[in-house]
Amino acid sequence: MTLEAPSVWFITGCSSGFGRELAKAVLANGDHVVVTARDPRKIEDLVEDVGERGIAVPLDVTDESQVKAAVERAEQHFGHIDVLVNNAGYGYTAAIEEGEDEQIKALFETNVFGLARMTRAVLPGMRQRGSGRIVNISSAGGIVGNAGTGYYASSKFAVEGLSDALAKEVEPLGIQVILIEPGPFRTDWPGRSLHRSNIEIEAYEPTAGQRARSIMDNAPNWPGDPVRAAAAIIKATCAEQPPHRLVLGKVGLDLVRAKLDAMKTDFDAWEDVTLSADFPSA
Repeated sequence: MTLEAPSVWFITGCSSGFGRELAKAVLANGDHVVVTARDPRKIEDLVEDVGERGIAVPLDVTDESQVKAAVERAEQHFGHIDVLVNNAGYGYTAAIEEGEDEQIKALFETNVFGLARMTRAVLPGMRQRGSGRIVNISSAGGIVGNAGTGYYASSKFAVEGLSDALAKEVEPLGIQVILIEPGPFRTDWPGRSLHRSNIEIEAYEPTAGQRARSIMDNAPNWPGDPVRAAAAIIKATCAEQPPHRLVLGKVGLDLVRAKLDAMKTDFDAWEDVTLSADFPSA
């Protein structure tokens, strides 16, 4: 099943990065879009010249009343939502021991619970129509955990598990779920979208500390292009048979493949011990 043209996209987190570039690409493609951000002044320019094809709506995904109001506004304006893109989120650097409870809770409230909240709000309309696509922006870090970004990775691991289960629940209803797993891209993620722990423990300087510095130092030269990423997301989302997972960028693909190879090596090497845990067969 392909998306009907023009389709209606609802994108969270459009003030910068993937969300902003995707909104521009969707509009250039002739589709309709609901662009959202906590501060709508930062996204009004995206829709100021497109007439009724685009609306800017204030949205904090951690606020259930705003989520409900934003979805209602979208459905009133366009009649329905074809594609939900759960893009809102941010990063956090800390060794696990350096993690701060309030920061960790806030991270999950946006990256995980906000995504689930948006999904629950949009699903009733999609179920009634028997069609829809939910695009969850995860990360290569949702498959590979690295020193210094363990809490961010764990939030994205949660998105991966939620999306796997969601796909099994809704695909029989005509709704497809697509996980987008970018590697390093030149977005604002290392800037205002990256929080850092106030706790620094010297023992983790060679691991978590070094990785945090590497993120900041290398971000201007990261190979991923958000404009090309937006085009790739649209291509996958609009495909007759979209992928359940789409890794973006060579660095991300190399990381994910290395993780899969390492997992297979462990599984194969310890297969006898694995199988020994079952009751003996009759």
